[in-house]
Amino acid sequence: QVQLVESGGGLVQAGGSLRLSCAASGRTFSSDFMGWFRQAPGKEREFVGVSTKFGDATYYADDVEGRFTISRDNAKNTVSLQMDSLKPEDTAVYYCAAKVIGTYYLVGSWRYWGQGTQVTVAS
Repeated sequence: QVQLVESGGGLVQAGGSLRLSCAASGRTFSSDFMGWFRQAPGKEREFVGVSTKFGDATYYADDVEGRFTISRDNAKNTVSLQMDSLKPEDTAVYYCAAKVIGTYYLVGSWRYWGQGTQVTVAS
């Protein structure tokens, strides 16, 4: 059974940093895309960033570009999201996703999801 488990969420002041981690089990994802999405209250889940297979490249949503960084450790089957210069509008539940079939920035393209971790940025 495939599981993705996020950790590292919490409360941080604006301008601060958090690092989220996602541990995958049940299969390896080194040859798959792995990504991060988020969902704020009352809003749809949205794309944050993606690491292509083998970690060859990363792509980010415009509003996090330059502040967030995705890294992955294929030996450990993990992917991380380093979030710097956090803003109150970054407050959301953050989800890890794995194995994309289709367009990576679309929620419906992903096969596996974690349960999410809450990130709250106080102003």
